[in-house]
Amino acid sequence: MLTDEILDKYEMTIGIECHVQLATATKLFSSADNDARDKAPNSVVSPVDYGLPGMLPVLNRRAVDLAIKAGKALNAEIARVSRFDRKHYFYPDLPKGYQTTQMYQPIILAGYVDAPLEDGSSVHVRIHHAHMEEDAGKLTHFGDYSLVDLNRAGTPLIEIVSEPDIHSAAGAKAFATELHRLMVYAGVTNGDLYQGNMRFDVNLSVAPKGATKLGRRAEVKNLNSFRSVEKAAEYEFRRQVELLEKGLRVVQETRGWDDAKQKTNSQRSKEDAQDYRYMPDADIPPIVLTAEEIAEIQATVPMLPSGYRERWLPLELDRSVTDSLLAVREHAALVTDIQDKAGDDIAKRVAHWLTSAFGRTDDDTATAATNLSPDGYIELAQMVAKSELSSTAAKEVFLEIAASSESPRAIAERKNLLQVSDEAAIAAIVDEVLADPASQASLADIRAGKDKAIGYLVGQIMKKSQGKANPALAQKLIRERM
Repeated sequence: MLTDEILDKYEMTIGIECHVQLATATKLFSSADNDARDKAPNSVVSPVDYGLPGMLPVLNRRAVDLAIKAGKALNAEIARVSRFDRKHYFYPDLPKGYQTTQMYQPIILAGYVDAPLEDGSSVHVRIHHAHMEEDAGKLTHFGDYSLVDLNRAGTPLIEIVSEPDIHSAAGAKAFATELHRLMVYAGVTNGDLYQGNMRFDVNLSVAPKGATKLGRRAEVKNLNSFRSVEKAAEYEFRRQVELLEKGLRVVQETRGWDDAKQKTNSQRSKEDAQDYRYMPDADIPPIVLTAEEIAEIQATVPMLPSGYRERWLPLELDRSVTDSLLAVREHAALVTDIQDKAGDDIAKRVAHWLTSAFGRTDDDTATAATNLSPDGYIELAQMVAKSELSSTAAKEVFLEIAASSESPRAIAERKNLLQVSDEAAIAAIVDEVLADPASQASLADIRAGKDKAIGYLVGQIMKKSQGKANPALAQKLIRERM
């Protein structure tokens, strides 16, 4: 049995490779539609994707521009000259028999990502490089036969390769999460994990603490959620430690993740680079870029997650609120827009409403408000500040604002939620409640120093006013009369 004492003797080392599908209209080397969602199998393909004789690839310029934007998000330098190579490895779902990729001269050079951890610290992960390549198709297996769908063949990707700088499962999850945010905010990808817009490969090795040499690694392929990255790393660490404790050897291999069983399983032995027989692709000219061209494209990259975190420092948001806002780029932009127009206090109130109504769920997804105009949210927050609405009523109005263009005041009036702050009107109700024999025990408790008893009196006032009385004003009037 693996105890904490045994596990503490070892250190895990993780490097992550991430495949990012680029948000282009067409494929990397053909004019076929790049959106295969809900499409019939083999319906968005071209002769280039089929690998028919005589078909020549034409590089998608938009894919190059998106790779340049990704470089900025990764704090990386862009190569002035990059080239494509042929990776000769049998893909049963890539008819031409090789994958077009960038082995020797990738477009994105060394960079780094700082990923925040839940304890307030961060993990600094160096990026070795990121290269452009095409995706393969998809096989579906049925007993003793398989069916191929080439809709995905030729989809433009960048593969981001990190250095082995991560030493915890939580760090791996944090890096994957931040990488996803960076690519989505930079406009590089749609970021739909369910559709496979981003897939993570976790390379993990184990060695005794203090060792100068890394252990033999295993690669867990095609993880499509942040939680699976974390859980796969946890499982693989324990599996490798158990082998080492038994005096067995860790095999360098590719492993899959079984989400239902929460365990990895062996798929195939892991090849080295020389096994793929890379060679330059003579059909695709090199990508030659100028410094001015790169700067012009990267200037179009909008604010990234780190920029939002810095802007929100005056709001003093909890980490969970910040993460929830960043999970939906439109929500992050909305809060910042409100901050610019109405100030920090209003923005903070709206930030909490958004988090409460549209927070992240267990599967790392989040829903989004459809009304992204700041004016209604600002008006609602101001109504609460003026005690025209209670906090509870405001949340009810907020949900309707988020899904429509109706004004908060109109919604509050329609739902009869406006709070009464007319002192004379509330004073009459206060006097009525205080004169009620049922209130005398509470009054005696308050006089005896049991201040919580005032809650009963306020509750009776709210009941008689049908929930419209301003509770703060009601409590003030009670205290004045006592």
